[in-house]
Amino acid sequence: MENIFFMCIYILLLKTATFTGVLGTDIIKSIKSEDGDIIVCVDMYKQPAFDHPALKYHKIQMSPSYDPRKKVSTTAKGEESATTVTSQVWQKSGRCPKGTIPIRRPKEKILPQNENQIVHMRKKPIHHVAHNGTQNLHQANHSMAILLAGGFSYSGAKGDIKVWNPWVESDDEYSTSQVSLKNGPANAYEAVEAGWAADGSNTTGCFDVTCPGFVQVDNKIALGAAIYPISKVGGLPYQITVHIYKDPITSNWWVNYGGRTNIGYWPPELFELLSYQATMVQWGGEVYSTRVGTTPHTATAMGSGRFPDFIFGTSGWVKGIRVEQNFHEMIFPEWVNAYADEYTCYDVFYLSDYVYDPEFYYGGPGRSYRCP
Repeated sequence: MENIFFMCIYILLLKTATFTGVLGTDIIKSIKSEDGDIIVCVDMYKQPAFDHPALKYHKIQMSPSYDPRKKVSTTAKGEESATTVTSQVWQKSGRCPKGTIPIRRPKEKILPQNENQIVHMRKKPIHHVAHNGTQNLHQANHSMAILLAGGFSYSGAKGDIKVWNPWVESDDEYSTSQVSLKNGPANAYEAVEAGWAADGSNTTGCFDVTCPGFVQVDNKIALGAAIYPISKVGGLPYQITVHIYKDPITSNWWVNYGGRTNIGYWPPELFELLSYQATMVQWGGEVYSTRVGTTPHTATAMGSGRFPDFIFGTSGWVKGIRVEQNFHEMIFPEWVNAYADEYTCYDVFYLSDYVYDPEFYYGGPGRSYRCP
């Protein structure tokens, strides 16, 4: 299990493309990381994003049309509560040249012999209908502990997410912490999200550019590769800053990492509803397992694996929470609601009193005496 930085796009109930691979002739350089990862530097114009049929004639936007940092409103006074992380383990071993993007070589999973092929695994589909045929707001096999903002038109969202390395019990499970923007009904919405993930086998998700659609322009960040350092109980706290925002000229949804690096974007051609705006923003954690909502429950943890701790900060947190409404200055959302699918397994705590800037704490161990 390792802690990785990820980007994800999912369009529920719409057909998506699959990764066809990177040709050897497209690889400019190969870097072996000390953690065992292989990072390949691929010609920017031959990245897997363009395997998506909607992007066949797409022209790359090399940089956003404005600097989003100028729109961020004042944050909490005094010193920051954690050091912002922008480094990845593989960067100790080399760099990708300009004009290329770093891609973490995906782990392959061989299917049974009667299915003679190799597939790259994807983040599990997120749609669910209750047994009585009515819509169910709970996503099948997902347990979430989130802070939710809605009721407005959103063109951006930001958050400082504390980085942990939670326990993941099985190879087919994962635990993520992210910022997410969505549009659409509960059973057929579109969403983009970015954050960090702990994935036991790195075969469960679309956590990088190997799923076509996300166009990367930065040559320093490899999506899906391990980040460092990470927080430890009793040690120094570390966080990542994630900012997703829509370009008012091109309508591309950009991802900024660490306040300095514009990694890339999702083009509007990928969407129907999100090509206009988002109507909901979420911050917090998510666990995927076929054993959420069951007994025995999965022991896959969320955040640090501890329940919300606003006193000592030993749980997952999101601070510096901001939204952008209709391309105006980023502000704290006018309305928020803290929500947990399984509060006895993964809980939430929203701190707004006696603090300069509201804070959101979340997480839990999964299976425990509270969550058998």
